[in-house]
Amino acid sequence: MKGKLGLLAAMLVLAGCATASEQLRVYTEQYPPYNMTTSGQPFAHSESEITGLCTDVLKAVLENAKVDYSIKLRDLSYGMNRAQRHEDHGIYCVSKTDEREPFFEWVGPLSSIKWTLFAKPGSSIKLDDLEDARDYRIGGYKGDVMTGYLEDKGFDVSAITNNGLNAKRLEQDQIDLWVADGLAGPYLAADASDVTGLEAVLVFRETPMYLAINKDSDPDLIKALNTAYQAMQESGEIDTISRSYGL
Repeated sequence: MKGKLGLLAAMLVLAGCATASEQLRVYTEQYPPYNMTTSGQPFAHSESEITGLCTDVLKAVLENAKVDYSIKLRDLSYGMNRAQRHEDHGIYCVSKTDEREPFFEWVGPLSSIKWTLFAKPGSSIKLDDLEDARDYRIGGYKGDVMTGYLEDKGFDVSAITNNGLNAKRLEQDQIDLWVADGLAGPYLAADASDVTGLEAVLVFRETPMYLAINKDSDPDLIKALNTAYQAMQESGEIDTISRSYGL
C-alpha cells in the first residue's frame, strides 16, 4: 500500500510539473512579418521556430511576466478554435472584434495593421476614398477582419485561403485590388508569389492587434501579462522592437 501511495504521490508531482511547464499555450498563424516560422513552412511546433514583430513583442512580455509558455504556429481557424475552447490558451496577433470580445481576455496591443488596398505594379488605379473601390474586383483572405469588413459593406470581394497568392492574382488580372496590411502585403507578395513593386493605392483604416486569451483562464496570469506589457510600453521596449521591423 505504501508503495502504491508513493507512486501516486510521485505521479501527482510530475503532473503538477508538466502543467507548470506549459502554463500558457499560445497559437499563431503564418502572417509575416508579424508571425512567421524561421523555416518558411506554414507550421511550427516550438517557439524557437517562430519569429516576427508580434512574436518578439509577445515573447518579451511572457518572459518579463515570468510565465511558462509554449507557442505553436497553425492556421488561423485552428488556433482560434483552441483558444476559444480551452482555458489558459491564447492566440495572437488578432484584432478585437465585437464577435470575438466576449470569449477572450486581451493583452496589448502588440502591434497594429494598416488596412491597405494594393494594385499590381504599374497600375493606373487611383482611389480618393474607399467608396471609389466599389467598381473593382477585390482579392481577400478568408477569415480575415479586413476582408470581412469589405464583405459586410457590400464590396465585390473574392476571398481565398492562401493570402500570398492574391499578389499573383493581381498580376494575372484575376482581381483589380488586394486588401492586406501595409507591412505584410508586400512581404507576402514577394515571398509567396515572387511579386514586387505593388502599388499601395489607399490606406483606409488602422487596427490594433492583441494576444487573446480564453476568458476562463487564470486571472493572476492575465494580470501578470498586462502588468508586464504596461511596463514595457512605458519603458519604450515595444517601440524598439517595432522599429527593428521598419515601423
